[in-house]
Amino acid sequence: MTRQDAPIAYLTGEYPRATDTFIQREVTALRGQGQRVETCSVRRTGAEHLVGEEQKAEAKATFYILAAAKSPLPLLSAVFGALLRNPLRFLRALVLAVKTAPPGLRNLLYQLFYFVEAAVLAAHLRKKGVRHLHNHIAKSSCSVAMLTSELSGIPYSFTLHGPDIFFAPDHWRLDEKIARADFVACISHFCRSQAMAFSDPKNWSKLHIIHCGVEPARYDGAETPMGTKLLFVGRLAPVKGLPILLRAMEQLVQKEPDVHLTVIGDGPGRKALQSQTDAAGLSDHVSFVGYKSQSEVAEALSAADMLVLPSFAEGVPVVLMEAMAARRPVVATQIAGIPELVTEGVSGLLVPPGDPGALAQAIAKLLANPARATAMGIAGRAKVEAAFDIDKEAARLRALLQERAR
Repeated sequence: MTRQDAPIAYLTGEYPRATDTFIQREVTALRGQGQRVETCSVRRTGAEHLVGEEQKAEAKATFYILAAAKSPLPLLSAVFGALLRNPLRFLRALVLAVKTAPPGLRNLLYQLFYFVEAAVLAAHLRKKGVRHLHNHIAKSSCSVAMLTSELSGIPYSFTLHGPDIFFAPDHWRLDEKIARADFVACISHFCRSQAMAFSDPKNWSKLHIIHCGVEPARYDGAETPMGTKLLFVGRLAPVKGLPILLRAMEQLVQKEPDVHLTVIGDGPGRKALQSQTDAAGLSDHVSFVGYKSQSEVAEALSAADMLVLPSFAEGVPVVLMEAMAARRPVVATQIAGIPELVTEGVSGLLVPPGDPGALAQAIAKLLANPARATAMGIAGRAKVEAAFDIDKEAARLRALLQERAR
């Protein structure tokens, strides 16, 4: 087996998750193009994330580091095996773990845990004959990937998303991760600019734009007349800004008594959001339906009239790509990489974050103008097909991997 024919490994903190279907799509697309991919995850996901047969199948085939580390014999074998195989690499990786630890004893302990996890993963990758390790989400799992690379000699790369990594780049040593990576796949120009801000200019040539993407054909539902059905899809967490959307709904129902919002997703904020909904008298206008599979989300988009995403911080939301692929107009906040996907007034409307009045006004504009909403949906589909098709983006990522293998 040549190095180019050998499998690559994908690593993230939890896989597969209902909120991170973009990783699963990328893996599927790479496999469809002939690339062998071993999926690895630090932790097992909760049962609530295994919402479809695709997720269940991926979960069964994924290597879980912490699960493997619970058995003393494999754990000791991985750590001492790494020491005996190459004492110098072992020492360098251990020094790297200590050197990149944020201040404080607790953070140092976490880094040492990451080092042990890296030893377990390195043993698994050697067993599978992996030639390259790619990580998604540049926080703790990327720390494990960096240490695994140092420990094993297997090169690594990572996909940089944001926005939370950009709130604490020093804590997560984004500069060191970029410096040591073969390359970095940045999901947007905004993302790449942030990576440039936190890294040495000599490493900027490693930063490549590789979008997350969707399969446009999955969203080829029949076009429906413009009605009053709104859809939100995402984690029920403060960063998604859903309280702002509920406040906008209070204004909308005064003029559009038939308007209805379906909320797909779950998370720590659900109870508070449902309480806000009840207190505002919106119980008949808002439905919380929990996590749904990719197929169920596609069906929900087909039945909806627009998607609304009032986030305070984002990378480039995949759910916006999904809605646009389904030919649905979108209303979103004008932040980070969103304007690279949604062209204001062409494929959707962009509003300032945290402004329920502006959000309600934008939604009302589309509700009042079905022809414009339909035109935006068509323009959105064209944008996704041109720049956010997962097969095209995966092919660009695979080309980078093959270039490094050569």
